[in-house]
Amino acid sequence: MEVVIMTGGKGMRMAPYTKVLPKGLLPVGEQPILEIIVKQLRNYGFTSITMACGYLSGLIQTYFGDGSSRGVSISYYVENEPLGTVGPIKLINRWPGPFLLINCDVLTTLDFSRFRDFHIQGGSILTIASQKKGIPIELGVLETQDEYVTNFVEKPTRSAYVSMGIYMMNPEVADYIPSHQYFDIPDLIHALLAANEKVRHYENNDFWLDIGRPADYTLANEQFGKLKSLLLPGEPV
Repeated sequence: MEVVIMTGGKGMRMAPYTKVLPKGLLPVGEQPILEIIVKQLRNYGFTSITMACGYLSGLIQTYFGDGSSRGVSISYYVENEPLGTVGPIKLINRWPGPFLLINCDVLTTLDFSRFRDFHIQGGSILTIASQKKGIPIELGVLETQDEYVTNFVEKPTRSAYVSMGIYMMNPEVADYIPSHQYFDIPDLIHALLAANEKVRHYENNDFWLDIGRPADYTLANEQFGKLKSLLLPGEPV
């Protein structure tokens, strides 16, 4: 089963850590986050991996090699210029069936094979792994009808579905991605919806942490020891 890991970003929000290492090689516990992801992918049967690299790509290639020492096959697509969170898909060899796309800074217990089955059974071109999160509003909110105030809520929390940075895609998504242009996941979703293509989401309550900021990175290291048996079954705690 095929998977693309997006590892090309500079991780500016994670500076100064990313001045030395690409974000995917930052250690969580005693191993890089990318190492954890590769092990999880192998455990769920995703053994053909393409890493879309850019910033400090040589370090990633040197660390993982061809993947054989980890029981997987790893190839690399190296960007000459930044292409966004989905732009490289246009330029990577097209696969015959659905593939998984995941960001390199995601720590999760999501069952990737179950997610893949959900995508295939649903008949959509794109499926987004999602979770429902409370979003606090740090202001007093007016509820209104026309020009009249019907209620006042102080600093409410609204809920919304958010993307986990994990996707199942059919190969034909590449038809909606421009060549050699910066193109992000939201751009792809808008293009698919405009073309009346089916886009679904896979709601789940698995552990998930987007390691995009120093505070999240600290939390990931705090949580890893507690969750290692779930994140990496079979490894010593």
